Amino acid sequence: MSKIRTAFFCQQCGYESAKWNGKCPSCGQWNTFVEERVQKDIPGKQQHDWKNNDGPNGRTQKIINLSEVITNEEKRLLTPDNELNRVLGGGIVAGSLVLVGGEPGIGKSTLFLQNALQLKNIKILYISGEESEQQIKMRADRIQNSNDQFYLLTETSTQTIFSEIKKLQPQLVIVDSIQTLHTPLIESAPGSVSQIRETTAELQRFAKESNIPVFLIGHITKDGSIAGPKVLEHMVDTVLQFEGDQHYAYRILRTIKNRFGSTAELGIYEMTGTGLRQVTNPSEILISQRDDLLSGVAIAATMEGLRPLLVEVQALVTQSVYGTPQRTATGFDLRRLQLLLAVLEKRGGFHFGVKDVFLNIAGGLRVEDPSIDLAVLCALLSSYEDTAIANKICFAGEVGLSGEIRAVNRIEQRIAEAEKLGFHKIFISRYNKKGIDLSKFNIEVIPVGRVEEVYQQLF
Repeated sequence: MSKIRTAFFCQQCGYESAKWNGKCPSCGQWNTFVEERVQKDIPGKQQHDWKNNDGPNGRTQKIINLSEVITNEEKRLLTPDNELNRVLGGGIVAGSLVLVGGEPGIGKSTLFLQNALQLKNIKILYISGEESEQQIKMRADRIQNSNDQFYLLTETSTQTIFSEIKKLQPQLVIVDSIQTLHTPLIESAPGSVSQIRETTAELQRFAKESNIPVFLIGHITKDGSIAGPKVLEHMVDTVLQFEGDQHYAYRILRTIKNRFGSTAELGIYEMTGTGLRQVTNPSEILISQRDDLLSGVAIAATMEGLRPLLVEVQALVTQSVYGTPQRTATGFDLRRLQLLLAVLEKRGGFHFGVKDVFLNIAGGLRVEDPSIDLAVLCALLSSYEDTAIANKICFAGEVGLSGEIRAVNRIEQRIAEAEKLGFHKIFISRYNKKGIDLSKFNIEVIPVGRVEEVYQQLF
């Protein structure tokens, strides 16, 4: 009788140790090691394979020279959801393994259920380990869509799941969620590090050998990272992050990793009573429609991946009541805000050291593009002077430590987006003028080189 092997795993990062440790040597967390049975001896059962053969098509793999490999163009399955196609790099790649993470209740299950119901011409298997058939049916009725090729399976054992897959022969598999699955090869609780790693490995082998794409919906931890070992993200082909504020109707689908496309793409959705609606022109929803001119508001021409966006920056500068001035930023890096305040204090002579400063990116969006610096700076100056910036003016430029306005990438796309939305002027860095033809734009482009120039032209 073989001995069952056990090991200790860190529940935060998946680090494996032969003995218990108080502090994880990998991630530095305390009291996170749990003993788990690593391998369970099953007589007569071939382990580490989703089907009983030696490899794909029942043959043993052999070493091959790189020059002998025949490459074909990736076959992609286009979904009716253009936003999902964009973040996947142009559609679903056959045999790919895609991991989707997000906050509870953000809409992960709704997004993939409605996409599965819209794919009418392929056979889809939706595996749920968290909800019953009746709950999924209720959500499908709310989405108001149906598909005769859509099949449900409420099961958590991978042995049963692969048995049903062989009978149905689906063309797309969706697993909700990977943390609920368990394999009989590992004797530990579902959701543990070893179970997540082994079940994902089985699904990976299945996807590569059968050439069937698999979507894995995953939980996240309280710090926002995907639950389970970090190796989970290394094993899959694509990692998507579904994020958004529960108090806002808008959701953002970001690409964290993609072996078949760019990682700089994102899709924007609006949560409605009948599911998620694609937002084709996000700039219009991120800019509030107002009639009165208000101080402390500036419009930034930013880029999210390859998509130009115009977002509204709101700033409030008030006299500090307490000894230490407050600095609060929502949707913007607080350290970057402190840097811009220091630039205004040093290079412009504005006394922000005795002021409370509050900054907000409207619409619940979080922006990391440095080109938003100029709009943030102008919003701060507008609130400081209590003077509104004229309508139909936007900004695109990075601010350096010496007060210079630095050039940003894809400036022509930003100008074109501002012109499309009816803006009359756009402030850019004078270093961006080189190599672009301003005569093809109907919008007035104002090049600036220093913070002082911006202040003189606006106020």
